[in-house]
Amino acid sequence: MTRLTLALDAMGGDFGPCVTVPAALQALASDSDLNLLLVGDPASINPLLAKIDSVLLSRLEIIASESVIASDAKPSQAIRASRGSSMRIALELVSAGRAQACVSAGNTGALMGLAKLLIKPLDGIERPALVSVLPHQQHGKTVVLDLGANVDCDSTMLVQFAVMGSVMAEEVLALRNPRVALLNIGEEETKGLNNIREAASRLRQISSMNYIGYLEGNDLLTGKTDVMVCDGFVGNVTLKTMEGVVRMFLLLLKSPADATGKQKQPWWLKLTGRLLQKRLAKRFGHLNPDQYNGACLLGLRGTVIKSHGAANPRAFAVAIEQAMQAVRRQLPERIAARLEAVLPKSD
Repeated sequence: MTRLTLALDAMGGDFGPCVTVPAALQALASDSDLNLLLVGDPASINPLLAKIDSVLLSRLEIIASESVIASDAKPSQAIRASRGSSMRIALELVSAGRAQACVSAGNTGALMGLAKLLIKPLDGIERPALVSVLPHQQHGKTVVLDLGANVDCDSTMLVQFAVMGSVMAEEVLALRNPRVALLNIGEEETKGLNNIREAASRLRQISSMNYIGYLEGNDLLTGKTDVMVCDGFVGNVTLKTMEGVVRMFLLLLKSPADATGKQKQPWWLKLTGRLLQKRLAKRFGHLNPDQYNGACLLGLRGTVIKSHGAANPRAFAVAIEQAMQAVRRQLPERIAARLEAVLPKSD
């Protein structure tokens, strides 16, 4: 298998090196063809590598940075003051060809702006979209975009998202002729905002697109579509709501206590409850958000993955895996070829 080199923003996110370094070591241990460039403060990173096997460390290099972009910083200000930051240096490594992808849990707006500045969007793409592959109840997966990179989207952007999402479904999920739907407030053709209705009209005219119409928010986990398209505001709210409900549900499965926190059930009921919890956890455990962490900033000339800021080491390692998969599937190149084939040059 082809060797990969990824650049990690080791300082980004809520926990910085405490999460990114263990995740990096986990990724290196699971793939012998992987090399990592850890961008951050060596004084914060080196103590976490003190007892690590030298063979593993031989595939890891620390690139020193001077600063960290705060998660709550305004994107415009963060970009202007980004020189020397761990996020910017990680993206510069991709731009310069030293790394094939960047993974960061840092400020989403700054990552989007810097990625557009340093790596550049593909021809035919107005703005990249955050996309993730979410599991659904039929044990399949759905590509969902945009998840927060673009709050306002016109019909042209929604059509571009649909094309990119369709390519991702083909390459990552190995689906032939993936179904594409627009997220809307109803399935009737007359419903929704003008940009959604205009996008629907244009998608129907693309013969190579398997556009199936509108779907509502409660269809996200049903498996009715392979690609769900929406603007970043709706997508982000939908994703965060779904993740909150799933986390609460999984937490309840782990807690057999009654509402007062005391174990008052008879022994046989406790045993039955534990067996039921195990069966439900097995049935729905694949919906755990930690297992699909990592949203790809799709539409760039290179691969950039945005991890949740609050990701734990396991979840950040999943984001690294997402980057590896995107590079190996050559997503930017395949999306560029599809855009040239199906969208008019004026777009």
